Amino acid sequence: MDTAAHGTTPAEVSGPGAGSSARDSARDWHWVVRVLGVVVVFAVVAVLRSRQVDVPFRDPHGKLFAHKLVSTLTTLLVFVVADIAVRWLRGRRHGATPWRVARRRWTPYRVGMVALALLAYQVVYLCYRNLKSWDVFRAPKDAMLLRWDRWLFFDHSPAVLLHNLLGQDLAARWLGHLYESFSTVLTLALVSALAFTPTVRAAYVFVVSAMWAWIIGVGSYYVIPSLGPFHAAPQEFAGLTRTSIQHTQASYVVQRDQLLAHPHAPDAFAQISAFASLHCAMTCLIFLMARYYRLRVLSWVAGAFLAGTVVATIYLGWHFAVDDIAGILIAWVSVQLGKLVVLGSWRTTPSRPVRP
Repeated sequence: MDTAAHGTTPAEVSGPGAGSSARDSARDWHWVVRVLGVVVVFAVVAVLRSRQVDVPFRDPHGKLFAHKLVSTLTTLLVFVVADIAVRWLRGRRHGATPWRVARRRWTPYRVGMVALALLAYQVVYLCYRNLKSWDVFRAPKDAMLLRWDRWLFFDHSPAVLLHNLLGQDLAARWLGHLYESFSTVLTLALVSALAFTPTVRAAYVFVVSAMWAWIIGVGSYYVIPSLGPFHAAPQEFAGLTRTSIQHTQASYVVQRDQLLAHPHAPDAFAQISAFASLHCAMTCLIFLMARYYRLRVLSWVAGAFLAGTVVATIYLGWHFAVDDIAGILIAWVSVQLGKLVVLGSWRTTPSRPVRP
C-alpha cells in the first residue's frame, strides 16, 4: 500500500513502520484489550439490568443483531471491492494487480480486526437497545423537559416556532425523510471507516467512539426517562401533514404499553426514549469524525446533515431542544473517549487527511 498517498493516521504517529496493518498489529495489543474491556463491562451491566427487571434479552425478528450484522457485513464487502478497485487503478502503472492489492491491503490481521470491530459494535448495540427497552419501567419526566424548553425559548415551544417558520406540509415530508435516513447514513459512515481508513487503529477510533455514544446515551435515558414532545404535548403536532412518522410514534407508544402490561410476552419490546437525542449524538459524531480525519468536504456535508437532524427531531416532536443539546455533548465526549481507549490520548490527531 502506498502510504504516502493516504496520509499519516493516529496509529502511525508513534513510530516508523506506518501504513502497514501487520506492523501495526505487532506494535502492541493493549488498546485491543481496552476496547474489549469496554464491551465486556457494558454487557455485564446489561445482564445485571436484565436480571433486575426479570426480562430476558430480546432481538425482535433478528433485526438488532443477526440481520443487522449480515446487512452491515454485506455493505462492507461492497466497499472492500471498491477500495481494492481504486487502489488497483491507481497502481496499474507500477504493475499492480487486483489480487496483489487485495493481499497487501486486506491482510489476515486487518480482516480479523475488522470482523472483531463489527462484532463488538453489534454486541454493544444489542445491549443498548435492550437497556433502552427496559427504561420504560421508570417514570417519565417529560413535564420537566417541557419546562426547560419553554425557559430556553422564552415561554415558547420550539416545535411550534419551527412549524410557523417552515409550514406544516412540505417541511413535514422532507424532514420526515431526513429523519428516517439516519440508520442508513450511520451504517455507511461506520463501514466507510472500516473499509477506507489506511490502518485498523484509525478505523477503530470511529467504531469505539460510536460504541461510547450508545453507552453514554442509554445512561442518559435512565437519568431522565422521557417519551418525547409528541406524547407530552400532542396538540402542538396535530397540524402536521400525516406521514409515516406519526404511525411510527403511535406504534412506539403501543409497544411501551404492551411491555408494561405484559413484560414476559416474547414480543414485548419498547423503542421509545427522548433524553438525550442519539439521532443528534450519532450525526454529530459523524461530523466530528470527518473533521478528525480531516475530510473537509465530508465535514461540510455532515454538518449540514446534523443541522437538518436537529431541526427534524424538534419539528416532528421526537425530541425536546434540550435532548438535542445533550446529544451533541454526548457526541463530543464519546469521540474523546474513543481516542483515549484506542490511542491512549484524546489529543492525537492525523497530520494529514485520511483518504480512501
